[in-house]
Amino acid sequence: MKRVLLLCLSFFLFVAIAVPLRADQLDDVTKQLEDLKNTFSQINSANQTNEKQLADLQKRLDSIKAQVSVLEDSIQTKEEQIKVGEKAFDEQQKLLRVRARSYYKNIGKNSFSVVNLLLSDNISTSLQNFFYQKTLVDEDKKAIIKIVMFIKDVEDKKKALESEKASLAAVKAEVDKQSTFLAGEVAKSTKYLGELQGKIAELAAQRDSLIAGRLAALNLPQSAYTTTGGCSSDLTNGKDPGFSPRFGFFTFGVPHRVGLSQYGAKGRANDGKNAEDIMKFYFNADYSTGYRTDVTIHVVGTNEYGQTFDNQWNIDEYLKHVYEMPTDWPMEALKAQAIAARSYALAYTNNGSGSICPSQHCQVVKQEENSDSWKSAVDATKGIVLTNGGNPISAYFSSTAGGYTYASGSDISSRPWTKNTQDGSGGYNSFDDIKNNAYDGPSHGNSPWFYCDWGSRSSYGGTAWLKSDEAADIVNVAMLALKDGSTIGNLYQTDKPNPAGKETWDANKVKVEAKNRGLSPFNSIDSISVSADFGGGRSTSVTVSGDAGTKTFDNANDFKTYFNQRAPANIQIVGLLFNVEKR
Repeated sequence: MKRVLLLCLSFFLFVAIAVPLRADQLDDVTKQLEDLKNTFSQINSANQTNEKQLADLQKRLDSIKAQVSVLEDSIQTKEEQIKVGEKAFDEQQKLLRVRARSYYKNIGKNSFSVVNLLLSDNISTSLQNFFYQKTLVDEDKKAIIKIVMFIKDVEDKKKALESEKASLAAVKAEVDKQSTFLAGEVAKSTKYLGELQGKIAELAAQRDSLIAGRLAALNLPQSAYTTTGGCSSDLTNGKDPGFSPRFGFFTFGVPHRVGLSQYGAKGRANDGKNAEDIMKFYFNADYSTGYRTDVTIHVVGTNEYGQTFDNQWNIDEYLKHVYEMPTDWPMEALKAQAIAARSYALAYTNNGSGSICPSQHCQVVKQEENSDSWKSAVDATKGIVLTNGGNPISAYFSSTAGGYTYASGSDISSRPWTKNTQDGSGGYNSFDDIKNNAYDGPSHGNSPWFYCDWGSRSSYGGTAWLKSDEAADIVNVAMLALKDGSTIGNLYQTDKPNPAGKETWDANKVKVEAKNRGLSPFNSIDSISVSADFGGGRSTSVTVSGDAGTKTFDNANDFKTYFNQRAPANIQIVGLLFNVEKR
């Protein structure tokens, strides 16, 4: 029982830990979110262990209760026996008095018989009388002893019964107390974990919103129509940062990778696929012809070019003002884009009952009509719509999927018509396979954003390449943050003010703090390798080697989080699938 109490007490003390929470800027939110996730993971893990312990304790309590029940039955039997004994108690006392008188009487006669035996003329008769009297005395003695023992046994049993009843009552009270306590602690723990999960979800949503704002500063291309931007340190663009060795962190594709990959459509068209083939690959939807063409689309808002709209156009007239794909691309790719744009506009406005904006938040629209080739694609696909259950679908599209498309993205929830696909002409077993086979890659659609390192800095040729010691610093930050979440507020990038208002630790301070926590920090990095799930298109782990040995981060996303927090300027990893290049 003491063990039960100690285990329960330790469990209660554990779940009662308070988790301080606050959220401000992105890095602060990210820190607290990671802290909260770690706390939740620790409590949840401990709670699972405690639940097993509690289940075991409950079984043992149930066993105790069963034994208590047996004891209660035994006590009841003893009580009934004692009641029977008590009823005979008075009779036994009366019998004891009779036997005592008989004993003293017969023992006197027996003494007298000894004298008579010596004086008697008939020795035979005298002997018979003597032994008869002795027998009576012995029987009286035995009866007296038996009665006395019976009376003593009844009294002893009564005392023992009272003691057992008192002990049993205490055990029952403790069992009930522990059962109530265990049930209460499990309920409190479950409630606490539920509240913690809710807080994590709330912080995650806030963090994602802030990350989206930071990524917006990179001017990531939302559609293939964008003609500016590209990789900061493209492997073929000839930009030299002026140092070596150097490391570049390259992401496959951008931005959300859901639905139609525009450069993938170009690659498929170059490979002889028609618009219907292209759309059926990217969407789980019906390729419907003859859809109504009398829908009016109301365009309201301002586009990226400063043009303000409050226009109403017929659906196909509206499409001729859409600018989402370069118009010198293959006609089948343009037709696929026209079908996607038509389906999206009809779904977004609910067949014209609502309005749509003219910017990339919806679809980019200009006051002037697009080129003749684009208008030909619109006319050639008149009445063709992707539908689900007879209704137009939100046919999402983005510039470059990076060899994969996903059923959901950072700001797009999964729909039954979206897919997880390998968008290539052959299978993938390596990063080189993706580069060689992806339809939006160099060998097919040749997107300038297919394999990019994002961000740059004014020094080092405006590139995103990192020095060996800079890579080592990011690795040390990731190790330290994962070891001790309380340090995250001190691990922001050193070339900007600390958003949490704390001291930002430089590379040397990070190494000191890492050593204080039993870590072996790096001064330089020799190699970095990334493992990936090539079936699903996600990096899984990151392994680094350097002067401190070899370190593997089993969760590539954790590494990416702290890379984006510590890397200088606006250098970032922006996708689920990334790789590292060394030059």
